[in-house]
Amino acid sequence: MKKREKLDIIRKHYPYALTTIDYINKVIDYVEEKLDLEPSQIILADSICSDDVNSIQYPARALEFLGPFKMGGLDGFPFTGLSGMAAFASHVPDDGAVFIYYGPHIGISKEGVVGKINRIGQTEKSLCCGAATGALNKLADNTIKLGNVTELDYQMNIIEQILFKQKDKILNSELPLIEATEVIYQAIDDRIQELIAATKYNCKYIILVGAILINSDSDIGSFSAAKRFEIINLKTGLRENIITVLNPE
Repeated sequence: MKKREKLDIIRKHYPYALTTIDYINKVIDYVEEKLDLEPSQIILADSICSDDVNSIQYPARALEFLGPFKMGGLDGFPFTGLSGMAAFASHVPDDGAVFIYYGPHIGISKEGVVGKINRIGQTEKSLCCGAATGALNKLADNTIKLGNVTELDYQMNIIEQILFKQKDKILNSELPLIEATEVIYQAIDDRIQELIAATKYNCKYIILVGAILINSDSDIGSFSAAKRFEIINLKTGLRENIITVLNPE
């Protein structure tokens, strides 16, 4: 299947999606040309789901950066918290930058089925994101209790609580899993902003890319629909929104 055919499937739901390969190429081009930095001067942290498909479909050029430092747990929420952000910030080169890529993920199969993908070696499709789908099912069944967060299933319980706060909006939407993914993205984005504000960085820039990470079948690959691309100049405090850099051409 040609790239444009793959994109046609994904862009029915995410019109501004790029392949993860194209997205990382654009980020690297920008930091080299506009920030005058090499990837080896930048430490990457990602806050994406711990699902193995995200490691399998990780773009190879991302490994030109230092890292990645893993901040995310189920569906990408930054469960390593303030201690994780502080640890990561202490690893950055003095004359470089930190690059944080974050967001939830969702599967879209080559047939256009939302929430399922075909994984390597499997004949049947499986859930993606399984945590979001599980929480959504409990939301629909009215079995989530406000404030119920346990040690045994802490991360899943947090995802459930995030969705519970937006129950009506999610369940009344045309595609509840897509809406649930948007709600989780916003919770992740809010938390990343909190963590940044509470952390000291000894470098030049913070590079933020918030996105919906879209997985597809093993022979299709993955995509990113960027929702934030921002450069924070740590010397001046200026925040520059450059989201158009990651828009499709």
